[in-house]
Amino acid sequence: MLSPLEVAKLSVQALDSKNAKAITVLKTEDLTVLTNYFVICTATSTTHVKTLTDALEEVLEEHGEPPLRKEGYRAGGWVLVDFGCVVVHVFLEEIREFYNLERLWGDAEEVVI
Repeated sequence: MLSPLEVAKLSVQALDSKNAKAITVLKTEDLTVLTNYFVICTATSTTHVKTLTDALEEVLEEHGEPPLRKEGYRAGGWVLVDFGCVVVHVFLEEIREFYNLERLWGDAEEVVI
């Protein structure tokens, strides 16, 4: 079983391998019981959102960490993939700007991976 930080690192690697933009990792474990980390990234199109999401799931499933749930995949503008200890948000740029999770979770520590 992987640690939350290892899940976050694998998530970043999977997203980066498919050219995700502006990948941000927020450590939320001291702020909420929901998850230990948020991984947030931007995709360039709805097709790219799905490509990133598919790559993310594939890599983490290979390491024994299948997602607990996935929301928004069919709509394609914002996909949330919940791995329990890590929640990954894949956004189109305008939707990411609108919801601005980095501001909303401004007390979270940004982790450089």
